[in-house]
Amino acid sequence: MNKTIEWLKTKNAEYNTSLIYLSDHGESLGENGLYLHGMPYSIAPKEQKEVPFFMWLSEEYSAANHVNTQCLKSMIKNSYSHDNLFHTVLGMLNIQTQVYQTNLDILVVCRNVDY
Repeated sequence: MNKTIEWLKTKNAEYNTSLIYLSDHGESLGENGLYLHGMPYSIAPKEQKEVPFFMWLSEEYSAANHVNTQCLKSMIKNSYSHDNLFHTVLGMLNIQTQVYQTNLDILVVCRNVDY
């Protein structure tokens, strides 16, 4: 991801860049002798239920879209789901549609917030 972010930084003169990484599923990598994913949710370990999520916004993107990064950093302990991805991307791209739900957009609370 670092190489991708460094590459995106070189594109800031042309574009306001950002990156979202969200895994499609968790995976057991040997914890408690398990090496798989997809166990029934009721008995699956947290390694299969919790997935990596990472968001990086360039300074240019944050400024152009009025995203307060300190506000965003304060939300790091919050829980999110794959449901948030769709609405967050719609919001990031300023796409106007009736299916967009502001309550599922992760960035909405950090837009136009002064700190």
